[in-house]
Amino acid sequence: MVHAYILIQTEVGKAATVAGEISGLAGVTTAEDVTGPYDVIVRAEADNVDQLGQLVVANIQNVDGITRTLTCPVVHI
Repeated sequence: MVHAYILIQTEVGKAATVAGEISGLAGVTTAEDVTGPYDVIVRAEADNVDQLGQLVVANIQNVDGITRTLTCPVVHI
């Protein structure tokens, strides 16, 4: 299982709507609107890196109001 945090920038005033829509996607464990340089932080999981990439590119990035994403895979050192 691969876990990642996805940091999202949205259009002004869209953070809560984006977080709400993303929270319903399969593979998303949490989606919260936050303050700072990013507007939404998502915790996601997938069986492998390819499926994680598909979740981000095919599902999350297609949500209306998102301007940029940064995916941070969790590593165990």
